[in-house]
Amino acid sequence: MIKSTESRYGTTWNREELILAFELYCRIPFQKTKANNPEVIDLARIIGRTPASVARKLGNFGAFDPALQNLKIKGLTHNSKMDREIWHEFHADWNGLTWEASLLKNQFRTVAHLDDTIRQPKGSSETKRLTKQRVHQAFFRETVLSSYEATCCVSGLSIRECLIASHIVPWSEEEKFRTDPTNGLCLSATFDRLFDAGLMTITKDFIIRFSPYITKSKNSVTRELLCCYNEKPIKKPYRFLPCAERLEWHYMNRFKG
Repeated sequence: MIKSTESRYGTTWNREELILAFELYCRIPFQKTKANNPEVIDLARIIGRTPASVARKLGNFGAFDPALQNLKIKGLTHNSKMDREIWHEFHADWNGLTWEASLLKNQFRTVAHLDDTIRQPKGSSETKRLTKQRVHQAFFRETVLSSYEATCCVSGLSIRECLIASHIVPWSEEEKFRTDPTNGLCLSATFDRLFDAGLMTITKDFIIRFSPYITKSKNSVTRELLCCYNEKPIKKPYRFLPCAERLEWHYMNRFKG
């Protein structure tokens, strides 16, 4: 276990520290991976490193990120073999990342930048299940909203309180996609409800498509506020692009076309 009171200047990063750093990397925009970011400062305090050291490690993870490469942004290249291993391990296990990181935070009695403190469950298996679900929901929301720069990918609405991290394949259908940010869309509440009800879908080419229940409506408000987006492209996230296979799943299984 990491000792939060131990000075770690110049020491090699261990697995636990890297898990916490990668979890933070996913939750915040790359342009905010700076030493003056309060979340970077908080993580530095937990693991006994400097904010500058944490910021550099986040930059190391950026070197592996294809989304940044597409934007011609280069992360820091002085990374380690373990950095790469953590990157690949948890890209294949998002649920594992969120839960393991939450337990590490709890070991240091840290506020995990969610709605309130997540405490390590000590009660029944049901308590643990509900806590785990809450951890997953919080990570998924922060990561998806960060990727879309807190903007609805349909309407462009950028009021954070009105935005929802929507699952493409619902939790109830496939547990392994619960925290996978490529299974997410940033939608305002109205479009989230339409998507969930199958009255709207996003095609695998990232085109918005409404059900005939919407497009054939004679209601002027419906046509003015919704139909104007029909067959238009979504605003794509700068990273964690929605998985085309999961968008196709929604189109085939949920869309009322």
